Amino acid sequence: MGLFKKLVMGSTLLGSIALTASALADDVRVLKFHSGLAQTRPEAAYIEKFAERVKEKTHGSLQVEVYHAGSLGLKEADMLRILKAGMVDMALMYGEYYKRDAPALASVYAQGAITESSQHLALLPTLRSIYREAYAGWGIHTAGGVVAPVFDVGLHCKEPVDSLEQLKDKKVRVWSGHLVDTFKKLGISAQVIGQNDMYLALQTGVVDCAYYLSTVAKTVSLQEVTKYESYLHPWAASPWMFGVSDKTWDSLTPEQQQAITDAGEETWQESKAVAVDPAREAAAREERKQLGITVLPPFSDADVKTFVAAAMDAWKEMAEKSGEKGMEYYNTVSTLAQQQQQLTAKAE
Repeated sequence: MGLFKKLVMGSTLLGSIALTASALADDVRVLKFHSGLAQTRPEAAYIEKFAERVKEKTHGSLQVEVYHAGSLGLKEADMLRILKAGMVDMALMYGEYYKRDAPALASVYAQGAITESSQHLALLPTLRSIYREAYAGWGIHTAGGVVAPVFDVGLHCKEPVDSLEQLKDKKVRVWSGHLVDTFKKLGISAQVIGQNDMYLALQTGVVDCAYYLSTVAKTVSLQEVTKYESYLHPWAASPWMFGVSDKTWDSLTPEQQQAITDAGEETWQESKAVAVDPAREAAAREERKQLGITVLPPFSDADVKTFVAAAMDAWKEMAEKSGEKGMEYYNTVSTLAQQQQQLTAKAE
């Protein structure tokens, strides 16, 4: 075979390979997924696992590219509008972020709703149904999500405090307006201070105690500015939902839609299975002791009952202000929550 003929054949083969590679590249659909959470958060690992599942189920023809820590430059408060407009394909949804556009969503779940971690699991189907319906009204399809871990919530103070009475002469840091109202009903001064400012507020005496997720208190170095801790109740953690813009969803093939549905459900079930973990909470408590924290007896049953009553009242008032839909959500979830609390009390 002559040199010229070999060069022609080689060129043709290379061209064919290039065209095939181009065609394969064109067959791959990549969806952009916004997450406002830092990549170090445990929820982030579940999102990445979800992306891997989608890729595996579609043999690579559909891929989810996750952008952690808001790296797409999108604001959480705008997410309902963003997804409705199809400006991003997918996002990690958290109802309490959307108070401006959907104030009722902030009334779906609140602290005080559960008094035992196991009660949370019984409420999840109802919470999931509410969010699915609410997001659908904004042109957002939900496909599973992440069930956040149910952590212990306690009071972390500079001095020994393990009762509501002892809190009455203290200034307390909280994370929401609902909690400010709850503690106000108990005659306790509380103010919302962001997590990033909490350490300095405690260090400088702006507040005396922090109401915080005890299980992860070490991640913000609370042991350096508080030396005492007392458990109050389990965290009523709203689940994170995977939202897909309807504009993106409608453009997918039935097979791709099924892959996202299945991957989202598997991720939901996997995270749900470890959401309530007494061994995890016990280990975290022992670790805090080793860090120098004095773990006091938990708040009494009477104090917990008093706190829950105040939290429920504040929750109802918040729902009333958000309108008819907010009251609908409150009535649905609070009724179920109280039933679960009663069942727990009977079992004890």
